[in-house]
Amino acid sequence: MKFGVVIFPGSNCDEDIIYVLDQIMGQEVVRLWHKEHSLHGVDFVVLPGGFSFGDYLRSGAIAKYSPLMQEIIQFANRGGYVFGICNGFQILAEAGLVPGALLHNTSRKFICRNIYMKPATNNSLITSMLDPAKALKIPIAHGEGNYFADGDTIKKIQDNDQVLFHYCDENGNVTESSNPNGSLNNIAGVCNIKRNVFGLMPHPERAADSILGNQDGLGIFESILNIATA
Repeated sequence: MKFGVVIFPGSNCDEDIIYVLDQIMGQEVVRLWHKEHSLHGVDFVVLPGGFSFGDYLRSGAIAKYSPLMQEIIQFANRGGYVFGICNGFQILAEAGLVPGALLHNTSRKFICRNIYMKPATNNSLITSMLDPAKALKIPIAHGEGNYFADGDTIKKIQDNDQVLFHYCDENGNVTESSNPNGSLNNIAGVCNIKRNVFGLMPHPERAADSILGNQDGLGIFESILNIATA
């Protein structure tokens, strides 16, 4: 597959995801500067984590106006795959490509630590090979990761199986104490109704290499390649 990783001013996880896709997964990767007007024929777009445009106004609120985002919106509307991680998730929400919004953590503090999450469904490109009963240890690093949507939207995404991951404890129990940021229903990731756009707050690219002592995130990338190349 040919992946495109979008780089905004303030992106700081772009090289992390490029390393995983290129060096670990053996895929072709193109760096896409946010001011470009072409996706260069990629099959899959990744919006990485970081602090696009300094996270001024709201996280992702300025990045959604970058020229390349118009190409990405059209790409997604045609069924192209788009994956936003952390700040990338915030940008997708601001652009209306996934439902809901990411608010300030209820602690009002930036949180950087390992958490646990587990798949809420296998019916998505990024979760297809994951064990729904297994808790994955994945790092988070955000100040605005508190997932919120109105009641009708929450019901809709649950009815349509659009919730991808829930925060949980190490045994897979979804509890209030295992929720790091106040997200409604412990939601850590969602997809759009067409199931081709994915938003996730935790960083699987930071848990995908044996030298880090944690490969719990690797299954997400294996899931992508398993279905996309089938």
